[in-house]
Amino acid sequence: MLTSKQLLDIETLQKECEAYDHIQLKLNWEMLRNRETDQLDFLHYENEELISFLGLYAFGSTVEVCGMVKPRERRKNHFSRLFQQGMATAKQKGFKRILLNAPASSTEAKAFLTKNGAIYGFSEHQMEWKEIQLEEVEGFTLRQANIADLDMRVRLSVEAFGLTKEDALAMESRIDGDEDTDMFMIDVNEETVGKIRVKRENGEAWIYGFSILPTHQGKGIGRKVLKRVVKEQSESGHSVHLEVETLNAHALGLYESIGFQVVHAQDYYTYN
Repeated sequence: MLTSKQLLDIETLQKECEAYDHIQLKLNWEMLRNRETDQLDFLHYENEELISFLGLYAFGSTVEVCGMVKPRERRKNHFSRLFQQGMATAKQKGFKRILLNAPASSTEAKAFLTKNGAIYGFSEHQMEWKEIQLEEVEGFTLRQANIADLDMRVRLSVEAFGLTKEDALAMESRIDGDEDTDMFMIDVNEETVGKIRVKRENGEAWIYGFSILPTHQGKGIGRKVLKRVVKEQSESGHSVHLEVETLNAHALGLYESIGFQVVHAQDYYTYN
């Protein structure tokens, strides 16, 4: 696992890179803080100063990759070496899909990934709720998920997001250990039709994994659920955020219609 010093060094480097490049990096801090192995993180130090970092984030058979290098130390092949090590490790561990993540506005990252044979796959928008009046809604029940809901949670990730069962099970099992997180099941007429996860940290509430069974979509359930969750988190003093793929135009339109606005974007590239 990463030491407290390494975590602090990674956070310091992230802040420096984000301020210098006017970007937002997606480093999956939830996973970094709970590492059970040191074989997924690559750090390069010089004179006890962290110069570059690369992290691998496993989701079943898929691994996401994100990294950074100190602005003054760029174009010295520091990151290239870490990238080669990371890709070798990803292939050695047998991941079926490698996704490279970079801020959409970073021309340097885009050039590096293209040069190394990565192919653009899709983009993901980070959205923030800009306060508008939301009415009270009814017609469904939100309840805390329990062990008996695991199969339905996996089914929802498979049917709503197109994940493999293996990846969905790995993701849902990992989520159960998260602190300051609520996993809610959505029931309508005593039938479970969806799920939504809320993660709170540093005054922010992030919505993840929001999904409704395809057979129950188009009935206004998702809009009602979203309104209630956003209203409750906002009234509790949290700013509300979420992530959505740009390919999912329906979801993007739904979020925008209740007050969410895009603030950042991440590009994902596939690597073979």
